[in-house]
Amino acid sequence: MTVNFEAVLGAFTAAIEAGDGKALAGLFTPEGVYHDGFYGANVGRDAIARMLEEEFWGHAEGFRWRMFDPVCDGRIGYARYFFSYDSKLSGVEGRTVRFDGMSQFNFEGELIACYREQFNTGMAMVQLDFAPDRIANHLRKRAAALKKPVP
Repeated sequence: MTVNFEAVLGAFTAAIEAGDGKALAGLFTPEGVYHDGFYGANVGRDAIARMLEEEFWGHAEGFRWRMFDPVCDGRIGYARYFFSYDSKLSGVEGRTVRFDGMSQFNFEGELIACYREQFNTGMAMVQLDFAPDRIANHLRKRAAALKKPVP
């Protein structure tokens, strides 16, 4: 079974941009995992849908996600990306945040078993004028997580 990776990327980014948790979750296996740089690991379709609808769209809007240079062997896929959104956080409402990163998709058949991403979360936090201590604490937690074994 061959994964149409470009179609998956299109459906994935379209669901994020539309805030359609059901569509996003449907791209994953029932116990699939979405590892988000801000919100951590969300396991299972219900958690993935909730993350998108309540966390992503609860804190921001106007999502724009463009994937570039996709490569996939049917089991694992990578793409670099450019991502932006408009904040809904108090005090920085409407501020646009932009960053680039790298996505990794692990597949079981045609469904995503695990999604991971790498991007500079500190870059996004600086654009929202987060306090230096808050940024440092967040980055310390991310650094500590890198010391744990990868599942």
